[in-house]
Amino acid sequence: MSVGDPVVLTAVEARVLGALVEKEITTPDYYPLSLNALVNACNQRSNREPIINVGEDEVRQALNALQDLQLAGHARSSDGRVAKYEHWLGEAYNFSRAEVALLCVLLLRGPQTPGELRGRTERLHRFDEISDVLGGLQKLMDRDPALVAILPRQPGTKESRYAHLLSGPVESIALSTDDTSAQRDSSTPNQNDERIEKLESEVIELRHEVEELSQKIQSLFS
Repeated sequence: MSVGDPVVLTAVEARVLGALVEKEITTPDYYPLSLNALVNACNQRSNREPIINVGEDEVRQALNALQDLQLAGHARSSDGRVAKYEHWLGEAYNFSRAEVALLCVLLLRGPQTPGELRGRTERLHRFDEISDVLGGLQKLMDRDPALVAILPRQPGTKESRYAHLLSGPVESIALSTDDTSAQRDSSTPNQNDERIEKLESEVIELRHEVEELSQKIQSLFS
């Protein structure tokens, strides 16, 4: 795949790609991810919209499709007994850190306002001003082909929402959202979401440690 080629990802492929990008930044010590860790990352309940429940076979199929597109696949530097997976988004598009953060959150949580994006990208990249968010979104919209599009403003809302185009044109994206979620002031991250995300990250780290310990024990008796 070259930069100018169109990309149309399924919902699961988009979730897998977004999860790999997120975990590379938020849990670098446990990246690349094993298949089990990647499934957990796709299915986690915080910072995901919609919440899904996919199995290993679905994630494996998504990885195969992403590898064909040269967007993700088997980790090139992995030398352990457990297969690990990584994304190659940077190689495919040469993104800035700001662009990576914005696209990652759009992949994981669907259409969002600049205020929502500013709060939800905090763990990935810090945007000092809303204008910085808008600048990053504009760069993604200026790509050829465009990777982000602005959606029509919904009645009763102050901000327009932006959607990624890696799953096809905007017309194919479900535009309806929960009215309460759409109208709330999203410039301040939800504290409950942050608390849940921290706990889930700790659980994922513990699972990684158990996997590595299990591998070491197996190697001792092999």
